[in-house]
Amino acid sequence: MSRNLPGTAAAYDQAAVLARLVGARMAERLDYMKISPQRIADIGCATGDGIRALQARYNKTQALAIDVSLPMLHGVRAHSSRLTRLLGRLLNRGPQLINADARALPLADNTLDFVWSNLMLHWLDDPLPALREIHRVMAVGGLVMFATLGPDSLLELRSAMEEVGADDTARRFIDMHDIGDMLVAAGFADPVMDMEVLNFTYRHPRQFLADQRHLGVRDAFLGQQPFRTWRKVFSAWPRDHEGRWPLRFEVVYGHAWKPAPRARPAHTAEGHAIMTFHRP
Repeated sequence: MSRNLPGTAAAYDQAAVLARLVGARMAERLDYMKISPQRIADIGCATGDGIRALQARYNKTQALAIDVSLPMLHGVRAHSSRLTRLLGRLLNRGPQLINADARALPLADNTLDFVWSNLMLHWLDDPLPALREIHRVMAVGGLVMFATLGPDSLLELRSAMEEVGADDTARRFIDMHDIGDMLVAAGFADPVMDMEVLNFTYRHPRQFLADQRHLGVRDAFLGQQPFRTWRKVFSAWPRDHEGRWPLRFEVVYGHAWKPAPRARPAHTAEGHAIMTFHRP
């Protein structure tokens, strides 16, 4: 990690163990994708692990690093030396940094060949507008690949909340079948969805809370509870045989393609469809 990283980005990198692991899993899936993208984007890029990996894999592409958080984009820049940034500008190697919401991308239609998004979609109450926006900016034949959290995440924490009568303020996540339906509704074709459960353990629940704070998502992820409530939850959170606190994350992976638009049948001036018959 660069010593020049801004504080927020440096803290994020230290805590982003899940994102790095999931990004590596996503990269493994790319081994089976026969694509040669000319223009790629990492949407929700954080400090840029994903876009750097993509540039290493597809080294002749124009790369876009897109995030709604300016400190994260500053982290992307800080990971590169001045010489690297200068050569990137001279050789058009990027990545180009774009501060934008996934639901309102400042890109023209049909411009991206490959969109990658690692653990971003679950922060949206409704991912469908973002998927429609991604579909809009993608070229025909383009691929979108993403990972998001599924509904079985944080089960141990939710069970502890229920046991002590605390409100379940932790964020709810969307089932992978519903995400697949959203891909189709957004206009994508041939969606492929799968999932895995990743199990983490913590030396103390406060370590988990600190990680979420460093990621900048504690309240968005867990909601707001008085600390005395957290203490009750921590007491009810069962430990494993090593005395550590276990927590599972259901990770949903998906990818889909942008198909060519369907040809519309011709119509008369009055709006009636014209049917054409061919003799055998």
